[in-house]
Amino acid sequence: MASAVTVEIGADGIAVASMDLPGRPMNVVGDALMSGIGQATDALADATVKGLILTSSKADFCAGGDLDAISQWTRPEQAFDVTMAMKAVLRRLETQGKPVVAAINGHALGGGLEIALACHARFVIDDPKLRIGQPEVKLGLLPGGGGTVRLSRLLGIQQTLKIIGEGNDLTPREAKAMGLVTDLAADRAELLAKARAWIAASPKAQQPWDAPKFRFPGGDSRSPAALQLLAIAPSIASARSWGNYPAVQHIMSAVFEGGLLDFDAACEVESRYFAACAMSQQSRNLIAAMWYQLNAVRKGASRPAGIAASKVGKLGILGAGMMGSGIAYVSARAGIDVVLLDTTRDAAERGKAHAQALLDKAVAKGRVSSKARDGVLSRIAPTTRYEDLAGCELVIEAVFEDRAVKADVTKRAEAVIPAQALLASNTSTLPITNLARASVRPANFLGLHFFSPVGKMPLVEIIVGAQTSDEALARGFDFVLQIGKTPIVVNDSRGFYTSRVFATYVMEGIAMLAEGVHPRSIEVAGLQAGMPMPPLALQDEVSLSLALHVVEQTRKDMAVEGQTYREHPAIAVIRKLCEIGRVGKKAGKGFYDWPGESSGEKRLWPGLAQYWPPAAQQPEQRELIDRLRFAQANEAARCYEEGVVRSVADANVGSILGWGFAPFQGGALQFINAMGVRRFVERSRELAERFGARFAPATIVVRQAEAGSAFAD
Repeated sequence: MASAVTVEIGADGIAVASMDLPGRPMNVVGDALMSGIGQATDALADATVKGLILTSSKADFCAGGDLDAISQWTRPEQAFDVTMAMKAVLRRLETQGKPVVAAINGHALGGGLEIALACHARFVIDDPKLRIGQPEVKLGLLPGGGGTVRLSRLLGIQQTLKIIGEGNDLTPREAKAMGLVTDLAADRAELLAKARAWIAASPKAQQPWDAPKFRFPGGDSRSPAALQLLAIAPSIASARSWGNYPAVQHIMSAVFEGGLLDFDAACEVESRYFAACAMSQQSRNLIAAMWYQLNAVRKGASRPAGIAASKVGKLGILGAGMMGSGIAYVSARAGIDVVLLDTTRDAAERGKAHAQALLDKAVAKGRVSSKARDGVLSRIAPTTRYEDLAGCELVIEAVFEDRAVKADVTKRAEAVIPAQALLASNTSTLPITNLARASVRPANFLGLHFFSPVGKMPLVEIIVGAQTSDEALARGFDFVLQIGKTPIVVNDSRGFYTSRVFATYVMEGIAMLAEGVHPRSIEVAGLQAGMPMPPLALQDEVSLSLALHVVEQTRKDMAVEGQTYREHPAIAVIRKLCEIGRVGKKAGKGFYDWPGESSGEKRLWPGLAQYWPPAAQQPEQRELIDRLRFAQANEAARCYEEGVVRSVADANVGSILGWGFAPFQGGALQFINAMGVRRFVERSRELAERFGARFAPATIVVRQAEAGSAFAD
């Protein structure tokens, strides 16, 4: 088998070691790569070799750890031994007595950055799309190759906790500004030239932490500044994570203890905490959902096979409001020409101004150049003329959630767009099959449900109507990937998948209020359950009046269809608040009093106690948390059972990226798997007995409990 690292020694005596892991699209840290780096280090024993440049023959430098290997570990000793072996190689690399430079030509993430940190200098191509960082915490892990040890000695404890604890990527310029990289280069040629020059000028290079008089930047864990930071950091982390992410606590412990120890002892402590993370259920859940299932979704597991890939060159958007302008922004950033249509020129121009405001912020942060911003804006054409939609391959309507309004704009758009063009609705609740009745081409009609704010939310829910063709689905899927979003595919149903399950979360919280549960306890339970926002505040954000409108529309539709509408106990609360004008954040008042543009924070409305006084006996917090989680998980199971959501991967990924279902649980269906199907059924029945039939376990889960099976694609 070919070596993972090839070494070429130039006439100047500098060795260039290129990482190129065979059989993998990216370099990942594992036995093969570390063995190759160890062999490259051996080349420095030659007296004629002056130094070594470590780079990559692939598009990226190194993507991080080998998750395929990590997911197979069953004992903490395996995690400990593998990371200690990696550290032994990197320690030898940085202490062999000659300069080593990392020439970073692409992403350097996780273990990739740890390899670069073991080099004496780091040069990076100045590409704003290139990313550097330690994102392990997002998979329930911490750096296991010396990242906590080297970063804290290079940048100081505070900066290290921020980089590793938050797991956010850095651009090359951000990394240089904080001292993480030595310098930037315009291209690969300059990258190697600067690396060679640095080696020539630094024949006795040494890591700062190996110098006799080394001191931690800002002080080690004994310093007053570090003690003050570490005294409050755990409480801040707990307030954000509610103890649901043990990796966060392990990161703080590794950095703190490492700041009291010598380098080698600190490395051993890090490996012990890494092993604890790797064996945790939270990490297993996150890796399963946010690596394996997410990659399967993005690679097209739900896309119809045998249909050629497509791209959209010209896109029409009907409605320049919050959603329409957001879709225009992300599409123009992806290089698509956008026609942004609204009823007035001012409204259309405001939609474009929204995109400019987002781009101006990106320019200010150095993530987008002024030239790139202007290029994006030039691709958005505001208009009031339907004739300007001519030539669009796709038109997305993002108008008000009213069937008649949507039908009108559909007919007007179809009168001018090509016969083969797709028309999509951004509706979040109205059945696509019904909306498609206004179309003369229902085979080319589908739902593309974006989430707000569009620029930040990564998911798009593709809804397949009764007559939507496989070709239309494939083209819609390709468009979602084209604009950098993650697509999940669901079949048509009232509320589809994400809106239907999301509603159970906020509705359960509101039902608790009606029962006399203290509103503060409800909100805290939502955060403790792992949700990004508490239920009452979230309903205010979404709007109570919109929720009531959807309910009334659903009631009418079901009556026409001969179905019986069963009102959720939360609806009476929403109706009462709407009657007294408390319709949500947009009005400045709902469950909360919202400060608007003025200073101050939102506060729960004291008047809630007048209408729904807290009961003298309050329930245990664990019960509230269970109700919020089980309501969602059971509804997700029903969606899978009914064929609304087509795969376990789509269900889990959609729940995390769509409405923020506790990521550490691995998704709504994985929550059931991890708890144990039998235990889930038992607890569901307990809740159903106390709070109503909505908690009765889905039939599919009962059958799984009887058969000893679980959710799996």
